[in-house]
Amino acid sequence: MKKFFPVYVRVPLIFFIAFALMEYFIDSGDRPAFIKYPMVSVFLIVFLFILIAIEITLSAVNRVMYQLMSPEEKAKLEYENSLSLTESTWYKDLMYKFTKTEPIEREGDLLMDHDYDGIKELDNNLPPWWVYLFYICIIFGVIYVAKYELFGGDDQETELKKEMAQAKIDVDEYLKTAPDLMDEKTVVLLTDPESLAAGKEIFAMNCAACHRADGGGQIGPNLTDDHWILGGGIKNVFHTITNGGRDGKGMVSWKTNGMKPKEIQKVASYILSLRGSNPKDPKEPEGEIWVDDTAPKKDDTASKAKDSTEVKK
Repeated sequence: MKKFFPVYVRVPLIFFIAFALMEYFIDSGDRPAFIKYPMVSVFLIVFLFILIAIEITLSAVNRVMYQLMSPEEKAKLEYENSLSLTESTWYKDLMYKFTKTEPIEREGDLLMDHDYDGIKELDNNLPPWWVYLFYICIIFGVIYVAKYELFGGDDQETELKKEMAQAKIDVDEYLKTAPDLMDEKTVVLLTDPESLAAGKEIFAMNCAACHRADGGGQIGPNLTDDHWILGGGIKNVFHTITNGGRDGKGMVSWKTNGMKPKEIQKVASYILSLRGSNPKDPKEPEGEIWVDDTAPKKDDTASKAKDSTEVKK
């Protein structure tokens, strides 16, 4: 066996199999595991050293054992080493276990009584690998029918739909806690003093030149009244700051000018906090009065309060 796999083949082959397994099972991102984790490199070097030491030791033992053999044993060993792969004993034994074929000399013992115009039939055994594979197919078929036909297991299409639905849920949950992946669909209004103070700084640095420091409007529109050109509310304002205003004459897209979603959320929340601040000499209203359709109407609120009072009575 060693003749067909010499030491200069065995050692690199075993080493690279171990190397490939470590790279496969160790999660190292976009970098090789032996570079990201120095201990992996140390292990591989030690492993290679042990492989070489084992081969040197086995070679020395084989030389000593050869010297202790009798002339007959040496001749037998040399004869076995001179055989080709298909002539070797271990190869013949292996093929017999796989095929159970009888030698050509025993063909007469396998002849059956059938005779069709001089054509005779041999009673050969089926190869074991084929028999085992046939049994495995039968077991697989029984399990498959039981799972999918009798017990209503999910087929591939159903599994895909469920996985896609779960993936959407996971993405939505992740977006709720990932500020840099926030968009106008997931943004919420901030009202805490820290966020509004940070939004005020961002506004003074980037927005005051066009809207004035008090938001009363200059080149840009007045941000303190109820009129909005592209819609009010946190989602519309976030969208406008992110993607820019009207083509040709509106505000630039701050998303492409270095402002992160979390910063846009803070400045948008600060802008909405300026409503009704009545700055000095504000610019004339532009756009239409925007009403938040998602907010409860006053009549509905009063009705609910009345109903609640009657229940208490």
